[in-house]
Amino acid sequence: MSTDIRYLKSKPIGKVTFRLPGEAAPSADAVHLVGEFNGWDEQATPMQRLKDGTYKTTLDLSIGQAYSYRYLIDGTAWENDWDAHRYEPTPFVGTDNSVVEV
Repeated sequence: MSTDIRYLKSKPIGKVTFRLPGEAAPSADAVHLVGEFNGWDEQATPMQRLKDGTYKTTLDLSIGQAYSYRYLIDGTAWENDWDAHRYEPTPFVGTDNSVVEV
């Protein structure tokens, strides 16, 4: 799992591409990216499944910010990004969120 950031010269924006490898959700019907950038809306940001099984989506995010997020698989299973910039604890015992710093 990973994120790639491409910074725009004309705006204070980073184009952040989120990827979830197919092996993390091999039989998933749907994967959504859920986080601070979409108000933790579980349906707002569906990810596209690529031919190799990877799920991918790209968002425009403000630079100089850190955003917590997780992947939601089939509306029931939460997965963190193993290559996140860092993790931060949630109010739920034993659970962390992934964090991307733009």
